[in-house]
Amino acid sequence: MSRDANASNGMRPALIDAAARLIATEGARALTLRRVAEEVGTSTMAIYTYFGGMPELRRAVRQEGFARLAARAEQLGESDDPVADLAGLGLAYYQLAMSNPHLYRAMYMEQPLDVADAAAGSETFNILLATTQRCLDSERFDAAEARELATQFWAAGHGAITLQMAQLLSPQEALTCLRGSVLNLFIGYGDDRDAAGRSLARAARRAARLDREAAAGAATRRGRSA
Repeated sequence: MSRDANASNGMRPALIDAAARLIATEGARALTLRRVAEEVGTSTMAIYTYFGGMPELRRAVRQEGFARLAARAEQLGESDDPVADLAGLGLAYYQLAMSNPHLYRAMYMEQPLDVADAAAGSETFNILLATTQRCLDSERFDAAEARELATQFWAAGHGAITLQMAQLLSPQEALTCLRGSVLNLFIGYGDDRDAAGRSLARAARRAARLDREAAAGAATRRGRSA
């Protein structure tokens, strides 16, 4: 692939990342054609070429964030331990936030443009909801409304994430808080303490394995392009 083709392929994500950075650091009002183009070192025409205009770019920012989250959930897949799978989804949210903080802020801390934009995250929440339902179906959790439990789990995770992003918790404090909160939630949902602890450990091991595989794959790709 030529250098020009590589540059073209990288332009769309670069524009999205620049837009997310401006939204997160200066607010949505700072998101103008000129500012985004300057951030990337291109012309405003590139935004029209890849997105059609500023509203479409603004939508693409949230869509990209949720697409990355859905891709991580797909990587995790389903195992015979639905509680570990649910904990793994919580880690996926945390890892997305820490590796893409500007994108995460644009996804969850900015008002959506409209109802359609607000619905961009429905797919990833539905994955969380379906996994919670599997925990109920397996009888690891006591009978309850899956949406209520999933929302509680979701909110607990976002709380720790935002506290770390605001530097009110250190990374270690945030992870310790997350683990304790999730363990307490799972026990409160009806799971056995020891079983819940084992599931959390499985989720952590799986996430670490996926990270190692991703790092190895990235190193291989760099070697091929060198």
